[in-house]
Formats: sequence, structure tokens, C-alpha cells
Amino acid sequence: MTAALPQTAALVIIDLQKAIDAPYCGRRNKPDAEANVARLLARWRQSRRPIYHVRHDSTEPQSAYRPGQPGNEFKDAVRPAPGEPVIAKRVNSAFIGTDLESRLRGAGQTTLVVTGVITNNSVEATVRMAGNLGFATYVVSDGAFTFDKRDLAGRLYPAEDVHALSLANMQGEYATVVDTEWVLARS
Repeated sequence: MTAALPQTAALVIIDLQKAIDAPYCGRRNKPDAEANVARLLARWRQSRRPIYHVRHDSTEPQSAYRPGQPGNEFKDAVRPAPGEPVIAKRVNSAFIGTDLESRLRGAGQTTLVVTGVITNNSVEATVRMAGNLGFATYVVSDGAFTFDKRDLAGRLYPAEDVHALSLANMQGEYATVVDTEWVLARS
């Protein structure tokens, strides 16, 4: 077994808000993702490791993620506990326009365990930046999900394929792709 994750490994939960259930999002993969993230969150709380909840505050008028809308709230299974940091972002990467990097560096947290949505959007954008910034980053494959997606020619790709390709994009150069059981065995 690979060595345990450091006590300073930060759990980063990206955009697990009620908006992700909006009908316009479409069909998704990984129906157990929230339950897996909740298991990781419980372990992080129990072991007193650092946790960061990332909240997307959309500026788009029709977005379910817009502040003041019910969709802007975190999903019940992964709601922040009092005192857990919430990083509000307005674009896909949790590092742009936020203090996430300075918080992590200031606390000496150089290992990230990333979960959330959308795999090929905010998760991938955040993970790519984390890798480029030098963080040891792990993406939890069954703690993230995405939706069916059409290409520019109109071909529909199932969420499972979009998810798999996004994980493949991140693996190696930017992060190590793991699953919930792998993380739990090392935390």
C-alpha cells in the first residue's frame, strides 16, 4: 500500500450545490458521488484534516448557481459545518479570483484531494491549475461527476465517456486519479 496521505492533505469539494440538480443540466453519471464525498468529508472531520468547500456564485441571470437562488445552497449531504472555509468563485477554477492558493500555502497544505462537479469543467480547471502551481493533487474519480455533452457537430457523448476522458486529461501531468476507497485506506 502507498504511504498515508499527510495530515495536512486538504479535501477540496467543488460546487456540490443544489443547482447541479437543475433539469437543464441533463443526464449525469456517478449517482453515488455525493455519498462518496460525504464519506470523505466525515473522515476529514473525524481526523481534523483541512476542508475547503468551493461554491460557485454565478453572475449569469438564468443560472441556478446565482446567489439568492435555492440552487446556490450546498447539497445537504456535504453542507459545510460551522467554521469550515467556503471559497466563493465566479469562474470555473477555484484558484481564479479567490484566496484558495494563499490559504493553502499559508497553512502548509501542499496535498489536495479534489471532489465535486463538473468533472470536465470546474473540477478539471481547478486540478490543472493545482498541478501547474505545484500541488500534489488527487482527483477522486467516484467523488466527481458530469453530464452528457454534445460536440460542435451535435454528436451526443454520454456522461460516462465525458467523465473518463476528463479524468484521462488530468492523470499524470496534473494529478493522480484515485477512488474513494483508495483515499479512505490512506487517511
